[in-house]
Amino acid sequence: MADSKLPMVGVIMGSKSDWEYMTAAAEVMEELQVPHEVRIMSAHRTPDVTLEYSAQAAGRGLRVIIAGAGGAAHLAGVVAAKTILPVIGVPMPTTSLNGIDSLLSIVQMPKGVPVATMAIGKAGAANAGLMAAQIIALGDAQLGERLVKWRAARAQELLQQKIP
Repeated sequence: MADSKLPMVGVIMGSKSDWEYMTAAAEVMEELQVPHEVRIMSAHRTPDVTLEYSAQAAGRGLRVIIAGAGGAAHLAGVVAAKTILPVIGVPMPTTSLNGIDSLLSIVQMPKGVPVATMAIGKAGAANAGLMAAQIIALGDAQLGERLVKWRAARAQELLQQKIP
């Protein structure tokens, strides 16, 4: 974390192997100076930990939770069932179906338990970090300014690209 303030975003994932992709969310938040925490928990292997984390998240000051999971990918939905905080799901690539299974699992939430669903893998994780920052920026003008500058820098990077 770039800041010693209490975390505002929880970045959680179902297993250590998901960090390869979820690091993109943390990198964006580092760059935008959004305090966050990173944890591993599983909807299936550690359900009690997951439910406790979700139920206590708002009381600890979290404003958004980003949940990355693969396969059955129930992590985001289980978290969303226990908190009113915005939950952003990031489907992880899988060996059998390339993450399509994860995407369909996360995106098909029942009415009343919403999860914002991003793209599969690193791009989705980076966008989840940006979406979390945008949500928080609704009440934080300085973060909003950092987002504007971040986007302008990405535009400049694109405009400076040369074709060989």
